[in-house]
Amino acid sequence: MLYFFVIFLAIILLLFVLLNILAYISHDYALFFTQERIGKNEKPFLMYKYKTMQNLYDTEGNLLPDAQRITWIGFFLRKTSFDELPQLLNILKGDMNFVGPRPLPPQYLPHYSPEQRKRHLVKGGITGLAQVKGGNHLNWQKRFELDVWYVENRTFWLDLYIIWLTFGKFFWRNDANVEVEPFKGNEKV
Repeated sequence: MLYFFVIFLAIILLLFVLLNILAYISHDYALFFTQERIGKNEKPFLMYKYKTMQNLYDTEGNLLPDAQRITWIGFFLRKTSFDELPQLLNILKGDMNFVGPRPLPPQYLPHYSPEQRKRHLVKGGITGLAQVKGGNHLNWQKRFELDVWYVENRTFWLDLYIIWLTFGKFFWRNDANVEVEPFKGNEKV
């Protein structure tokens, strides 16, 4: 078992080094993209991802559309979710966990209901219950329901279950390039 683990770790390390080199060369010699996200107790932090697009502008100084700026390695990184690997640095820094609600940008905070704010009682995660139960195919209300359910019911075994499902989603992904509408608040019914 230890032999398998050492080989697995060596392959991951080699892949990480190779991706670092390719991403660095392909993206204007900048390796990471950082974005402010909200973590535990609504504390902001910088979340790391591999940079997947070049900084290309039109003649008026506006960024070109994403489709024109994404590189071939960026497409691969997003399709395989390898663009999320630098979030391991966020885990080492103590900003995130492997499992938890996905950290969202700060502009969403004013739109949360008191119930939805519970998602910030724990650290955000690289993967979470909402990601393995539908991810970008879910509407915001359902994602927040799953996040809160996770917060209120989390256990070591639930985390292992989510990690297991995450590996399955990794091999059979179908939502890597789904367009997501920004969260604008709760709809009144």
